[in-house]
Amino acid sequence: MTVAQVAAPARRPARRAGGFGLALVAPTVLLLLLVQAYPLVEGLRLSFTQTALARPRAGSYVGLDNYAELLADPRLGKILWVTLVYTVASVLGSLVLGLVAAMVMNVGIRGRGLLRAILTVPWAAPGVATALVFIWMLDSQYGITNWALTRLPFVDSYQRWLNDPALAMPAVVAVTIWKVFPFAAIALLAALQAIPGELYEAAKVDRATALNRFRQVTMPGIAPTVLTLALFLTIWSFRRFELIWLLTGGGPVDATNTLMIDLYRESFRNRQLGYGSAIGVVGLVLSVAAAVVYFVVSRRLGRRYGGAG
Repeated sequence: MTVAQVAAPARRPARRAGGFGLALVAPTVLLLLLVQAYPLVEGLRLSFTQTALARPRAGSYVGLDNYAELLADPRLGKILWVTLVYTVASVLGSLVLGLVAAMVMNVGIRGRGLLRAILTVPWAAPGVATALVFIWMLDSQYGITNWALTRLPFVDSYQRWLNDPALAMPAVVAVTIWKVFPFAAIALLAALQAIPGELYEAAKVDRATALNRFRQVTMPGIAPTVLTLALFLTIWSFRRFELIWLLTGGGPVDATNTLMIDLYRESFRNRQLGYGSAIGVVGLVLSVAAAVVYFVVSRRLGRRYGGAG
């Protein structure tokens, strides 16, 4: 019996196993192509057309006219700036608050399981319900927030949280952080618990301060998780719609008018699907740019921490 004859029976089951694995994966791949790839391609196609909402299949090809009109729009600069401010503030706030909550839960305190369960409530709460509750809480006349603040000695007047251009963005960012930070906290808690305790013991033996232990042990251990969280939270912030729309509708005076809010307004209020799709493509480009930054920083972290990234 030759070597080829001996090896042949071993290869047949491998081929069958490979085919069986592909058959199992195929439904998921087809579903992703249906719900993600097709809308993406269709949105890209619409961005090169002049298409009205009432007749989505009767659009005419206009090439790059929608993009030229978008770049010439004097509002574009402010929309991008508002989107950037909202994204940076909500991502940083969620990461910082999530890290603080994770470090508190990582300490061996009683009732840690209950605290962890309570912490997930904001993340699990529906976006519409969250927005409605905060609309009531931030109401300029009857909201509990103004009632509580005016009890402080240095606050003597009610604030128009969602109607003042100077306060609307901080209010929306605060609501976003409240809803999103539990996700960051749970992920960071898992990363903290994966750090070997021996590293902290060795640092204590070397008489490292708490700050040095955080810098030399904790941060390298959670750096990949922080980076991945930052990527997801950034992309979600670019895409967030319902919370901002229900709280402020993009106002007042476009103070919270992000790309997704403007996309909805142009597509479904002004009924210009082609122009709205061009705005959506800009949002896609920003998401891809965030992913590129993530991979660049990830490689640098990998070199710095010896493969941690």
